[in-house]
Amino acid sequence: MAAEFDQTTVKEEEHFDVLTKTGEKTGYSKPRLMECKDLAEGDVHRDGDYHRAVHVWIFAESTQELLLQRRADCKDSWAGQWDISSAGHISAGDSSLISAMRELQEELGVTLPKDAFELIFVFLQDTINDGKFINNEYNDVYLVTTIDPIPLEAFTLQESEVSAVKYLSLEEYRRVLAQEHPEYVPYDVNGEYGQLFTIIEKRYKENAEARSLSLQKQLNRYASTSLSAELTGLTAADKEALNLLVKAATIMDKIFYVQVWYSNPSLRDWLKENADKSQLDKLKWMSCLDENEAFLTTADSAVKLLPNATKPVPGWKGFEYRTAFPAVKPPGANFYPPDMDKMEFNLWKDSLQQDKQEEAMGFFNVIRRHSESLSEDSVSQKMGNVTSSPQDLYVVPYSQEYNSLLAEAATLLRKAGDKTSSSSLKRLLHSKADAFLSNDYYDSDIAWMELDSKLDVTIGPYETYEDALFGYKATFEAFIGVRDDEATAQLKLFGDQLQVLEKNLPLDDIYKSENVTAAPIRVIQLLYNAGGPQTVAFNLPNDERIVKDRGTSMVMLKNVSEAKFKLILKPIADVCIMEEQRELVDFDSFFTHTICHECCHGIGPHTITLPNGQKSTVRLELQELHSSLEEAKADIVGLWALRFLMDKDLLPKNLAKSMYVSFLAGCFRSVRFGLEEAHGKGQALQFNYLFEKGAFILHPDKTFGVDFGKVEDSVASLSREILTIQARGDKEAAKTLLQKYGVMTSPLKHALEKLETVQVPVDIVPDFSIANQILRDIN
Repeated sequence: MAAEFDQTTVKEEEHFDVLTKTGEKTGYSKPRLMECKDLAEGDVHRDGDYHRAVHVWIFAESTQELLLQRRADCKDSWAGQWDISSAGHISAGDSSLISAMRELQEELGVTLPKDAFELIFVFLQDTINDGKFINNEYNDVYLVTTIDPIPLEAFTLQESEVSAVKYLSLEEYRRVLAQEHPEYVPYDVNGEYGQLFTIIEKRYKENAEARSLSLQKQLNRYASTSLSAELTGLTAADKEALNLLVKAATIMDKIFYVQVWYSNPSLRDWLKENADKSQLDKLKWMSCLDENEAFLTTADSAVKLLPNATKPVPGWKGFEYRTAFPAVKPPGANFYPPDMDKMEFNLWKDSLQQDKQEEAMGFFNVIRRHSESLSEDSVSQKMGNVTSSPQDLYVVPYSQEYNSLLAEAATLLRKAGDKTSSSSLKRLLHSKADAFLSNDYYDSDIAWMELDSKLDVTIGPYETYEDALFGYKATFEAFIGVRDDEATAQLKLFGDQLQVLEKNLPLDDIYKSENVTAAPIRVIQLLYNAGGPQTVAFNLPNDERIVKDRGTSMVMLKNVSEAKFKLILKPIADVCIMEEQRELVDFDSFFTHTICHECCHGIGPHTITLPNGQKSTVRLELQELHSSLEEAKADIVGLWALRFLMDKDLLPKNLAKSMYVSFLAGCFRSVRFGLEEAHGKGQALQFNYLFEKGAFILHPDKTFGVDFGKVEDSVASLSREILTIQARGDKEAAKTLLQKYGVMTSPLKHALEKLETVQVPVDIVPDFSIANQILRDIN
C-alpha cells in the first residue's frame, strides 16, 4: 500500500517513480516503519549462521541512476527503509556468484547470466548478534549495468522481502546516505562502501575525446614493427602447408582469448562491429588485446539484449545490459569458476582419488561448476534449486571445452601434414591434430622436440602464466617461422654443455640431476605468432614427464629479439645506464643471455623429493609462485652459466662486462610489463637483490651502473638461494623471497619514471606481412 507523498524527504520539487509490491506505481513517499522485532543493526537478511553476504546493484547507464528496494521483511530491523537493489547471505555450500544470481531472481524476478555480474569490491562490515559486535561480515558487492532503466512494471517483487522499488540518481543517493537520512539503510559513504560511487563516477567522467586520448596514450606504449622472413628455403609443398598453418594459428588466438576471460569473444565481436562508428570505439577494439593491463571498464564493454530476463512489458524490447568487465584481471582467468577460491578448489581436490587429483591439477583441462552450467543452460529457470559446493566442481578436458575450435584446427593441421615435404613436420602435425581431439599431448610433444624442418611450427597448449591462481593450466599458442640454419649451427655449444652446467650449479650436490639431456636449439625467423605470450624465445615442453625423460627443446626468435633490442632495450640503456657503460649494451650480449636463459630452464630442480620422502615437482609445490621464480632462476642462473663458460674458455671473456650491463638494462624492460606478470616480478626480484648487494649502483644523476667487482658473487648467491628453494619445494621460502624483493622499490621507480618521460615503448606490436597476406588471400 502506498504511503502519503512527503516532498520534505527529497530535494525540493524532485519526484521519483516507485513500484510497490502490489504493482501500484506511485510517487516517492516516506515509508511507514513496520512494527517489527528489532534485530541486528547492519544485518542484511542475516540468519545468524553465516558471515558472508552478496550485495547486487542495478545501475542504469543512460540516467546514472541506481535501483533501490524498500525492505519488507518483518524480521528485519531495516524493514520499510530503502536499500540495495538486492542482497542476501551466502548459504553453506553456495558460491558468491550463484548467490548473487539467485538473490536477484528471487527478490526482483530478474534472471541474468554470469556475464551481467561485475564484482567491484568486497568490504568488511561490523554486525551485531545477541548484542555482541562481530567484525566478520564480508560483503561481495556486484554491479549490473543496464543501458536504460528497467521499467518498474517488469519487476516481480518477493513480497516477504521487498515492498517497492525505485530509481534514484547516484548523486542523490550519496547525498541521503551522507546525511544519514532515516528512510535509507545506512552505509558509510566515506568508508569502504564509498567505493561504489567512486568506481561508477570514474567510468563516466571523461568525454569521448578525453577517453580516446587516454586509450591512445596506452597504445603508444607499444612500438609497431614489421616482421618477415626469407621463404626461398621452403619447398613448394611447405609453402602450401604454411597457408594452412597460419589459418590454424588464428584458431589458437580464438581459444586463447576464451581462456583469458570468458567474455572476450563477445567483447571482441561487439567492438569490431562498432569500430567504424567512432575513433573511441576503434581504439577500444585495438586495446582489448592487451594482456597485461585492462584498458577498458564495463562502461566500454559489449552490450547484450536479454528479452526474457524479466516478465514482459508492452513496448519494451527487454533487458539490455553491458557485459561485466573485471576491474582486476581474474587470477584464475577462465580456467576456473570466476568466484572459486583456492580453499574451495583444495577442499574439492583433496576429496578425490589420487588419479583424479592429478587430473584436476593437470595442464589440459578446465574446472567448471555443475550449478553454473545449469543456470547458464536455462537462464529463465527458477534459481532457487541452484546450489554450489566443493562437490559442485568438475573437470572438463580441453578437447571437450574447446571442441569445435580444436576440431577445425585439427583438420587444418592434418591437411598441412599431408602437404609438407618434411617427414618430421608431417609427424608433428598429424600427432598434434590427434592430441587436439584426444587431449593426450605426450606423443605430439615428443614429435615437436624431434622436429627437423625448415618450416618450424610450435602449436598447442603450453605456458601457464595466465593461471595466476595455481599455475596449473596451459594456454594455447602458435609460433610459425623459418629455421635460420646458420644461427642454429652456431648455438650447439649451449646444448652440449647442459650436463656440465648442471654438475657445477651453485647448489648442494644432493639436489643435482645425473642425467640432464642436452636441449636441442633451433633459431627461427618468426612469420606468425598467435595466442599466448609475445616472447623472444621459449623452452618446451613443460610436461615434467618429458622433461625428466627427454629434457626440453628451445626455440629462439631472432628477428623478434632484434626488434626488441633496437626499439626498446637500446633506448632504455640510453636513458637509464651511466654514460661510461652505455656502449656495453649490445645485441650479441642480449641474445646470448636469452639463449642461456632458455637453456637454464632445462637444468636445476624439476622432479623433486620432499622432506617426507614423497615425490613431487617444483611446479606443484610452488603453485602460483612457480612461474615468477622459474623465470628469475633462468635469468640469474643464465648469467652464472655464461660466466662459467667464459672461465672454461668456451666463450670469449670480453663478453662479461657487456653481459652484465645488458642484463641491467633488460631488468627495466621486463619490470615495465608489471609486477603481476611472471617475467616482471622475477626481474624485480633479481634487480632488487643485486642492488641490495651493491652489484647494481644508482648514481646521483639517476642513472645505473654495474659494480663488476661485486656482481659475480651476487649472481652466484641469488642463484643458490632460488635453486635451493626449488629443490626443497619450499613455498613459504619462495613467498618470503618474492615478498621482499619482487616489489616496486624506489630505485626501480626512478628508472620507470625516466622511461615514462621519454616514452620508451613497453613492447612491440609485430606486423606479420607474409602471414597477413596469406590470411587476406584465404578470406
